Amino acid sequence: MSFDNIRLEKGMYRESGKTFSQVLESLDPSEGYQGTALEGTDAFQRQLKRFGIRARGIGSDTVEKFFSTFESAVLFPEFIARVVRQGMEEDNILPSIVATVTDIDAMDYRSIYSVPTDEEKNLMEVGEGASIPATSIRSKENLISLRKRGRMLVASYEALRFQKLDMFSVMLRQIGSQIHKMQLADAVNVIANGDGNGNGCPTFSVGVSPISGSSGNLSYDQLVEFWAQFHPYEMNTMLVNTATMVQLLQMNELQNPLTGLNFQGTGKFATPLGAELLRTDAVGDDCIIALDRRYTLEMVRAGDVCVEYDKLIDRQLERAAITSICGFSKICTDAANMLEI
Repeated sequence: MSFDNIRLEKGMYRESGKTFSQVLESLDPSEGYQGTALEGTDAFQRQLKRFGIRARGIGSDTVEKFFSTFESAVLFPEFIARVVRQGMEEDNILPSIVATVTDIDAMDYRSIYSVPTDEEKNLMEVGEGASIPATSIRSKENLISLRKRGRMLVASYEALRFQKLDMFSVMLRQIGSQIHKMQLADAVNVIANGDGNGNGCPTFSVGVSPISGSSGNLSYDQLVEFWAQFHPYEMNTMLVNTATMVQLLQMNELQNPLTGLNFQGTGKFATPLGAELLRTDAVGDDCIIALDRRYTLEMVRAGDVCVEYDKLIDRQLERAAITSICGFSKICTDAANMLEI
């Protein structure tokens, strides 16, 4: 079927187990456009072309262009969802702390976990005919609750009809960025305090064995001692807020020229201990949360970015909720530690 002949309707948003874009792709597969001028576009982008809607750039159309026909208006919620998703992905550090992502179709989720003892972490030699040591994997006692995070889009069609889509996208990306910040705060809270199953991360304090020094003062020696608590895991990620990051950047050991060049060239800061240093205000003052991102956190999502399409199509904006539902679960409890300065 040619993309020019697809009948667009609101029911395409309601197909179970499929997003609007996936429904479009099933009707107009992108594989059929290889070797043509439309190669590299997806089904939604081809629909924008069908109705002559230019969504970005200096010559972008106005919001009004989406409402020139009923069928083109059906595309508007998906446009909003895509731009909000772009905002969520800008400066997104969740992929740097999440070990795996699980998509579900429910509001509650029971994950699994493993807390091996020191003896279980070692692969012992097994004699002939002897039993093989076991590592237990169990279902968590309490369900992982997912949280709906979002923003209400409040605007009349009259207020936005002549606004350029490029300008409107800036506001939508900001909504996406706010949703991401709230999800990141949820993730940091689960790493530090657990997911309701008594699995908060171990906390160490400067000046309290095995960390030397005195409370309130942080030196490179304490970082090394903190790093040593991760065996057999690897401390490859550190989360700090702005004030703590300033303290770290002022250490002589972290002013290595090669480290500085990497920070200046990429905006990413790796410590001499090999851990990537990430800044987020979700972490409190005088605190460092460090983890082995390969084993610490599971992100659980119930669907993609959701937009209330009925209001956007039939009532031309007014009020529409933009939401994303997700939660976080601890996988290996001792793969993350906290240091209080």
